[in-house]
Amino acid sequence: MELYKRIIELIDANLIFCLIPIILTLILVELIFKNRFETKKALNLIRWIIIIYTIVTFTFYPIGMAMNPDKYAFINRATGPYAITYWIMFLSALILPLTLFIKKLALKFWYVILVAFGMKIGMYFERFVIIVTSFHRDYLPYNGTTKLENENIELIDLFSFGIGMIFLQGVIIAILILGIFGIIKLCNKASN
Repeated sequence: MELYKRIIELIDANLIFCLIPIILTLILVELIFKNRFETKKALNLIRWIIIIYTIVTFTFYPIGMAMNPDKYAFINRATGPYAITYWIMFLSALILPLTLFIKKLALKFWYVILVAFGMKIGMYFERFVIIVTSFHRDYLPYNGTTKLENENIELIDLFSFGIGMIFLQGVIIAILILGIFGIIKLCNKASN
């Protein structure tokens, strides 16, 4: 189970968190180079990555709950004071990706972005809360304000660096996907 968790963490960090920049890059390429690149095929690949990731992740979720119920606080979260928020996050991570089985929806760039955002809305909200609470740490006892201001500036720099790296990674992945589909297209033309 630990190996599975590590693999999911690697896939999250290197692919799933980059889905929004990947799709935005595909949209930009489609707008600039009309029908020159295989953007629809790339979007279809992203669609299947999302569907497979969702199925695999939520297949192992009940297994993990059965094997180690202490690590999964499903009942407390689903019935606690933030139950509505938890259910919105849970269902948007489970139901929205499965709507990509509908091909008419799956071929729309903006819908796939909505699905990619909904899959990780809990992570985005968690980062938002961390950033906002770091700005409002006036209650901490400290003699000077310069240290607090420096900490906020460092946090903003770290946050912007993280977003920049995710966007750069997403653009690179999108270009690689388009390159692979371009090479496949050239090989098919050469063989004919």
